[in-house]
Amino acid sequence: MTDAKPAQASGSYRIGGDLPVVRLGYGAMQLTGPGVWGPPADREGALAVLRRAVELGVTLFDTADSYGPTVAEELIAEALRPYADDVVIATKAGLLRTGPDAWVPLGHPSYLRQQCELSLRRLGVEAIDLFQLHRVDPAYPLEDQVGELAKLREEGKVRHVGLSEVSIAQVEEARAVTEIATVQNLFNLTTRDAEPLLDYCEAEGIGFIPWFPLATGELSKQDGPLAQAAADHGAEPAQLALAWLLRRSPAVLPIPGTKSVDHLESNVAAAGIDLSDDEFAALDAVR
Repeated sequence: MTDAKPAQASGSYRIGGDLPVVRLGYGAMQLTGPGVWGPPADREGALAVLRRAVELGVTLFDTADSYGPTVAEELIAEALRPYADDVVIATKAGLLRTGPDAWVPLGHPSYLRQQCELSLRRLGVEAIDLFQLHRVDPAYPLEDQVGELAKLREEGKVRHVGLSEVSIAQVEEARAVTEIATVQNLFNLTTRDAEPLLDYCEAEGIGFIPWFPLATGELSKQDGPLAQAAADHGAEPAQLALAWLLRRSPAVLPIPGTKSVDHLESNVAAAGIDLSDDEFAALDAVR
């Protein structure tokens, strides 16, 4: 590691046992317009954030066909192609967009296949490193939804399969169909309903990607629940929230998102924070 690649201080993880990533990644949802709808107000700024993330050593970029929709994937391709050898793109399908802040599950196998093909085209890749079922659609058997992703992997269009917003029982049902490399659920310092699922994933060798790792900014506030701990440590509140996630489990792959280069650099600096046992315990007590 060099000082030019601070994200690498977060350590590494092998998705599916064979796909190495730097643990502290980047989530692209915030690069779109209001309500995760339409293009960003500052397109060049969005591209600059993505390029700076690579410079800082970030290798895992998480996106979805529904972000924009299509906007985030298009920005990633414009900013990062040709992709560096160590860059890993994770995308998702399974949510239909009908307007700003509107998300409708759609897990028909043919739709999932269509969206995979379109993501391949937009991203400009021959295979998607990690293709995730964005939501389980109750209108169709989970076996059929995951089964279609497994077929895409068998065809070489997908390298690894992941799930999002699932229970332990659903993960086990999906694993009966195909290997599951990652699970992405809402999880952060103050929202821990998925804690049993995280422990399950760690025990089973499944990567755990917490979305909204900063509680949509609540954990970043200077007057928020981490304000005093941050002042004591000489860090930003968001940095402690991310450092706690990284310490919580070696299977955790946080993907904080931002449209600001300054915020990106601050978030990535969290990779270098080494929490003492007492500091971790004090943060762990925050709810």
